[in-house]
Amino acid sequence: MFGVNDGLVSTMGFVAGATGALMQGHLVLLAGIASVVAGALAMGLGAYLASKSQREFFESEKAREHREIEEVPEDERKEIRDIFAQMGFLPDEVEMIVRRITSNKDLWVRFMMREELGILEENVNPITIGWLMSIAFVVGGIPPLLPYMFMQQPLAALKMAVIVSLVALFLVGVAKTALTQQPWLKSGLEVVFLGSLAAGIGFGIGKAVSWLWPEVGAVGL
Repeated sequence: MFGVNDGLVSTMGFVAGATGALMQGHLVLLAGIASVVAGALAMGLGAYLASKSQREFFESEKAREHREIEEVPEDERKEIRDIFAQMGFLPDEVEMIVRRITSNKDLWVRFMMREELGILEENVNPITIGWLMSIAFVVGGIPPLLPYMFMQQPLAALKMAVIVSLVALFLVGVAKTALTQQPWLKSGLEVVFLGSLAAGIGFGIGKAVSWLWPEVGAVGL
């Protein structure tokens, strides 16, 4: 969801800016494709590194908890007692729970990771996450480029690209409610607003560049 949304918004903003600066449909298309490829690689690598770092952090904390259980078990038991005492359990109940948790070291470590540190284990491969993010970005980057593949007039292509992108953004916003449980209309319009803002800012910057440096707009002439 994040990758598709980012691909849509960033590509729409880019083609709007490129259209405002270049006013050459084929150049906008080529630049847009390059932007999508570069963005997909950046997003994929970023997602891979973030997931890999998170996994490495989890493993280092897990190893630390194992050491503490071996070296200072009474301190670890006290931490469990404190956690359940704060929840309102009676002393006898707390002791029964502590005995149950500490009877198995894997269970003990897992409990400390979740309840003491608030860290949950993720079993998704970082490489898989990287590929999924890259593919999602490409999927999101395609709709803003489609009109430039079939329309020669850049402003007309931009208008169609904005329409296609806003429809896609609205659908992404609606689909997001399956996870967020927010009102579908509000979510869809929110994403559309942000996408429109990106396109407007991109086109304005592109126009400003073409006015300040007229030779940029003449690249394809």
